[in-house]
Amino acid sequence: MGGYNAHAMADKSEVYFEITVVGGSARVAAVDAATAIEVTVVGPAGASTSDLKKLALAKLTARIARERREGRIP
Repeated sequence: MGGYNAHAMADKSEVYFEITVVGGSARVAAVDAATAIEVTVVGPAGASTSDLKKLALAKLTARIARERREGRIP
């Protein structure tokens, strides 16, 4: 796991990543430190760590935006 300053997120919240490789797949969990919202993505184990993190961050950013639109988080 490692921290990452999520420049794509409006509030610049810290994001933690966990990557687990099983067989030919890599599961990436991304957790926003401020809201505790977690998302996961699965990609090929051979993909670059950077690409997997970007994908997970994009999904997390979209999820947080949706939660804010729906009034579930400030």
